[in-house]
This record gives sequence, C-alpha cells and structure tokens, in this order.
Amino acid sequence: MNRPLIKSLALLTMLVLAISWNSCRKDFDYVRSTGNLEFSKDTVFLDTIFTNIGSATYTLKVYNRSNEDILIPFVGLETGQTSSYRLNVDGQAGKEFNDVPLLAKDSLFVFIETTFDVSQTPENEFLYTESLLFGNNTNQQAVELVTLVKDAVFLYPATLSNGTKETLVLGMDENGNEIRVEGFLLETNQLQFTNEKPYVIYGYAAVPEGNTLTMDAGARVHFHKNSGLLVNSGASLHINGLLSEDQEVLENEVIFEGDRLEPTYADVPGQWGTVWLREGSVDNQINHLTIKNATLGLRVEGGEQLSNPTLTLRNSQIHNSVSHNLWAISSHIVAENSVLGSAGASSFYANNGGNYSFAHCTLANYWNNSIRNWPTLAMDNFTTNSSMALEKANFINCIIDGTMRFELSLQRDMDTDFNFGFENCLLKFNDADNQFENNPLYNFLDTDLYQNLLLNADADFADPFKDKFWIGENSAAIDAANPAITPPLPLDILGTDRGANPDIGAYENVMEN
Repeated sequence: MNRPLIKSLALLTMLVLAISWNSCRKDFDYVRSTGNLEFSKDTVFLDTIFTNIGSATYTLKVYNRSNEDILIPFVGLETGQTSSYRLNVDGQAGKEFNDVPLLAKDSLFVFIETTFDVSQTPENEFLYTESLLFGNNTNQQAVELVTLVKDAVFLYPATLSNGTKETLVLGMDENGNEIRVEGFLLETNQLQFTNEKPYVIYGYAAVPEGNTLTMDAGARVHFHKNSGLLVNSGASLHINGLLSEDQEVLENEVIFEGDRLEPTYADVPGQWGTVWLREGSVDNQINHLTIKNATLGLRVEGGEQLSNPTLTLRNSQIHNSVSHNLWAISSHIVAENSVLGSAGASSFYANNGGNYSFAHCTLANYWNNSIRNWPTLAMDNFTTNSSMALEKANFINCIIDGTMRFELSLQRDMDTDFNFGFENCLLKFNDADNQFENNPLYNFLDTDLYQNLLLNADADFADPFKDKFWIGENSAAIDAANPAITPPLPLDILGTDRGANPDIGAYENVMEN
C-alpha cells in the first residue's frame, strides 16, 4: 500500500474517533445551571377543581437568558412521586427529571395538571400547594403550584352489566321509537340538596312522580356536558334561595352552571343541557335561582289544565343560553322580579298558548356570541301539530329590550284565542319603515293591548353585554311603573325598597334614593 493512502486512512480513523468521543461526551457542550433561570410566572394557579376530577392543563415557560447551553440538574415536584400534581417537561411525562438540557437564549415548556382526593383532609375545601423545583442545593429555584380543591356530591347514572349507562325515556319519535338520554331517577335520600357541598351531575337527574326535589339557600349545582335536571309528571321542584348580602359571592343564591370551574369558562354558553319541567309536573316554585351557560335554560311544559301555575318564578335570573333562556309550552307561569337576559334565541319564548303573568321583570337580549334571529320576547298559540289558546299573557312594569330593531314577535292562529297585554312597560320595537303598520297586534295606540307604553326609550343598563341589567340614572324606566299592582312588590330583586314611585323592571335605580 502506498504511503499517501496509509496517511489518509490514518487521518480518517483519527477523525472518526474524535467525533465518536465527542458524541459520547455531550455534557461537555453544556454547563450546569447556577440558578439563573427565569419563569413566565412565579406561581401557577390551577384554579378550582372538584375532588378526584382532573384539572385542565396549565403551562409554565422556563427561560435560559444566558449565552451558554445549560443542563438543569433537577426538575421535579417537592414531594416527588407521591405528589398529586403531574408534569410534562418538553414532551416527557413524569414527576421528576434529571439533567434537562436548555440551549442558550431558548426556553422550554412545563405542562402541569392535578387530581386530588379531598377526603385525605377533614375539610370540604382544601388549598393544595406544592413547589415545583429547578436545580439542586444552593442553586435551587422554585415555582409555587396552587389549587383549590372542593369536595362534592357526585350524582350519575349507573353502569349496566353490558357496559352501557342507565337511560331515561323522554318520549317517542315520529316512527314510534323511544327517545332515550343517559340519566337516572333520584333516590329518596337524594331529594334534598343542601349548601354543605356542591353537587355535580352527570347525565340527567330525574325527580320521580310523587316526589319533590328541594334545594336549600346557597346550594350549588354543576352539570357536566349534556347533563341536566328533569322534573317528571306528578313531581315538583322547590328552590328556596334567599336574598344575598354580597352580590358578588351570592351566598344565599341557588346557582345552576357547568362543571368547568376555570375562569375562562365563566361566560361560555352551552356547557350543559337544560332544566326541564315536564308536562304534568306540579307546583314548581323557584326563588333566587341563577341559571347560566346552558344549552336551553329552562323548559316548561304545561298542558290543557292551566288553572294552577306550572311554575312560580321569583327573584331569579337566566342568562347566556345557546337557545332560549325560558321556553314555555302551553304553560301557566307567574314571574316576578326576575331577569331573562341574553340568549342565542329568545329570552322568553311562550309557545303554543298558555297563561302568563309577568310583573317587574327585565327581558333583555344583548347576545353577542353569534347572529341572533329571535326577538327578546316571542309568543304564539300554535305548533306544527296543534293550536292552544293563549289565555293570558300580561306584562306589567316590565322591560323588553335588546340589540335588534324588533324585540317582540306575536304570531297567532286566528281560530284560537290570543290574549295579551302590556301595561307600564318599556318596549323596543323600532318600526321606522312601517312594516307592521297594518298589523293590529302591533297597534301600540290600542289601549286594550298597550297602556302607558314607553316605546323605544333608553333603559340605560349598566353593562348589558355582560348581563348587568340594573338601570342608570338616565333610564326612562325610573318612576314609570304602576305602583298599584296586585300582589304588590315593594322590594326589587336585590331587596331595594321601591318606594312610592317605583321603576320599571326587576331593578330599582339606587341613584335616586
């Protein structure tokens, strides 16, 4: 073999050995972290979760601002493998990690989750804190993890022997097939909801015939996706909320909402199903209830017998439903001091007749999550298959307002009674181009239908796009209500005395007092 070739082979061998040796000693490319990491936050708040229900995933970003590639000797949880927190560090799941590389001027993501069993503590609420550690010894840095864990009563359908969930029959489809939904009948010992712990419902919880579901003041009910509450024929719902001193905390209000407790879900509509008072349910009484973020807030089915109210609704609020906030079908409803706020369809839809008495209520639809094609208030006396009389629909001292030109829709079957009236109401109906000029249902000069109407006047709501419908000092509703109504309503929804000259709507303006 010639000498140049031998020389070349020797040089090549040395180069390969050098590369191999260097690749086996990658740590030589990094320096150990000296505690100079920076973080996107010094505390990660994982918000509130229910016991044994996993949290959402939260993100922490870790920065190496130096000009050197570094190894972080340790990244892990303070209590190690026994921690109820879980980590994912740059794509690797675990609770403890060693020698985590981080290039100069670069960053890495740490994803954090938790599931905690609050029964490990004597409290119904437990603030679960732990440190997420970076580095060792004197160079160690920490980011705090904080989660509020709530104990809860969980109600859900049973799992059958074939692996499917227990179901309830809702009715029959047009082909005679049963319509079923995952759900269960509440047992006798489940018919009293207290304020000791929140309730979390999976599927539809149904009140059996002959029973009453009672909810104490301050009760909190959270519904999982596609879940809700059914009140069957012959059953009743009694919600006994009370006026709260703190209107932020609402300590005595009964609240129905979804089971996602993160702040980002606070105003997301459609998180759960509906509350459904089925045909034949009786003596339903609701006081100081807030229903929010449902698909359909409250569905009330009456029937041919309307002598007694299907539902009495007082001092309550329903808002942010994807469909209607209140959909009443041939029902008898008495509503006082209540707010039917923004919804993807109507705030109140009175369908196929019924009997309705609304006093000092605010119906206002400022929905801005999508295009809305329904008015705030819609009433008719028919469906595709039937027609029933609208025996009465009286609105006294009420506000009907919203973002559309026409916030009232009246549609009638001429062969069936259609009786309604508005007295001392503020109504949004801006017929500037006289589309309804010849329709007698919208003859606002007809005193048999409309008395003391404030047409297209300014309600001056505080922040209607956030469902804050108390009125300001420039509201046309101030002092415009009829004080001589029966029964009298001397206090508004917040317990404010209306005085001798009450305001229209559920709220009395406090600036004038």
